[in-house]
Amino acid sequence: MRKLLYLIPLFIFGCKTTTKVTDVATTSNEVVKSASSFNYRVDEKSVAQTLKTLTSDDFEGREAGTAGTNKAGAFLEQLLVEYQVKPYFQSFRDTLSNFKNTTFNVVGYIEGNDPVLKNEFIVLGAHYDHIGISKDGGINGDKINNGANDDASGVTAVAEIAKYFGKNKTNKRSILVVFFTAEEVGLLGSVHLAEKLKKRKFNLYSMLNFEMIGVPMRADYTAYITGFSRSNMATKINEYAGKKLVGYLPMEFQYQLFMRSDNYPFFQEFSVPCQTVCTFDFENYPYYHHVDDEFELMDTKHMTSFIQDVLPVVEKMANSTTKEIVLK
Repeated sequence: MRKLLYLIPLFIFGCKTTTKVTDVATTSNEVVKSASSFNYRVDEKSVAQTLKTLTSDDFEGREAGTAGTNKAGAFLEQLLVEYQVKPYFQSFRDTLSNFKNTTFNVVGYIEGNDPVLKNEFIVLGAHYDHIGISKDGGINGDKINNGANDDASGVTAVAEIAKYFGKNKTNKRSILVVFFTAEEVGLLGSVHLAEKLKKRKFNLYSMLNFEMIGVPMRADYTAYITGFSRSNMATKINEYAGKKLVGYLPMEFQYQLFMRSDNYPFFQEFSVPCQTVCTFDFENYPYYHHVDDEFELMDTKHMTSFIQDVLPVVEKMANSTTKEIVLK
């Protein structure tokens, strides 16, 4: 997430907070059965490999506009090619017009299989940039901020979802897969793309963003959703999952996280449900914007399980005959 979002005293990681979940209804046994009968299985080895590559020192902390982040973007392009995802524009690279150096979003397109619903879009996003190389001496000689949780974990989730839909093409609505750049310096990648798509009269149904999902929460739900009360997205996610997959975290509202990640520019431009899911709860991971935010500390079993739960949710979002997710 953006550095400015967390103007939080360091004691926040050591203090006790109350993790509260608002009850979100799930539907009948038929929905539970449908979710549990989803046959595709996410491969933990694939999750780990993508995450490990993104957090390599070769990418030098993925600071926007550097050779390292451009190299990471090229890696993500190749993943999309491998997963049979097409570029949305002439190429996968959506070069920013609002950033001083050359940097680009990576934008893929999975066309819907319904002749009418394919004209509506779901955007799935995560930011692949991070904060780069520390200007001071670093810690124990390590100056590279590899950003495993923030946000290689979210990028990995989106990549795995793209892998499923790219190869299986089960989506009636079209899906835009976006790996954003320049999130850490003011959401510039998502601001650029949201404005660009709005000018093209892009028909956005909803946007789901993935941020910092590398370690599990200590709660009776898997992740929280930002802007919980702004739409019925949490209710529909839990209905589609057949269980309480997402909940409400009071600190999310306290620190206004809804406005602090790449969902927000899309909400501003399109006024439709655009929200972020996250499992960083301010107590479960002490290495925010820290050189120790490394691959080895990520819980790939948790990530794999979460992605597995999200896949049928996204499929139901893409295939509902009406726009079931709406603003409140």
